[in-house]
Amino acid sequence: MKKLIYITALILAQPLLAYLHAQNAIFLTQGRIEFEKKENKWAQIDSLPFDDDDWKTLMKKNVPQFVTTYFDLRFNGTKSLYQPGREGNTANNNMFMDNYPASDNVVFTSLATQQSTSQKNVFEEKFLVQDSLRKVKWKITNEVRTIAGFECRRANALIMDSIYVVAFYTDEIITRGGPESFTGLPGMIMGLVIPHEHVSWFATKVYTENITDKDLAIPARGTKVTNAALLALLRDRMKDWGRFAAKNILAVML
Repeated sequence: MKKLIYITALILAQPLLAYLHAQNAIFLTQGRIEFEKKENKWAQIDSLPFDDDDWKTLMKKNVPQFVTTYFDLRFNGTKSLYQPGREGNTANNNMFMDNYPASDNVVFTSLATQQSTSQKNVFEEKFLVQDSLRKVKWKITNEVRTIAGFECRRANALIMDSIYVVAFYTDEIITRGGPESFTGLPGMIMGLVIPHEHVSWFATKVYTENITDKDLAIPARGTKVTNAALLALLRDRMKDWGRFAAKNILAVML
């Protein structure tokens, strides 16, 4: 009888516990998120558009299989700034991977104006890409997972016509931003995976910091272009690169 009363009381208490959890939930409007970007370089080498296995083997001997870099995303209200963070195990100073295009992007996003400004290094030239935010048709699923202490829901999408993207977002962070130039979900993107390109971004920690306009300085250096203009320029400059052009253009335009 006592066991039955206990079970009944527990069932009746569930709505109250859920209510209390909701009342105590923290909804952040400003702070800093550290993202860990991880690339499987060997898988990327295997996907390169040539059939010389000996050359691929030589390339693999000169880079670690997994390369990890870190980025910080600062956000306040409807603004965010994504930029390189602390040092990871990069493949810098390597003849195959040095100066890989757009590997150290700085991206300022204004959700209020739906505009972004991105500073991208493409080989020996720096570009300042000023354009509207990318429109992504996300499909939200029922799958959830915990990332950096936040419950996140999965969403899938296709970008650039054929690139499959998986994102995990939390509505406990009000700013609807994310790593690189990814936005458009009802909360902050805490995890992002592009399976075909063997690259992922996942939040490692969220810092509740006071973020001022000074912390969200818009990048200002580089040749000013739009996304369409940059794409046309890259296609023209890489027109003799054959199948290698597509890989490099994709890396820049992501």
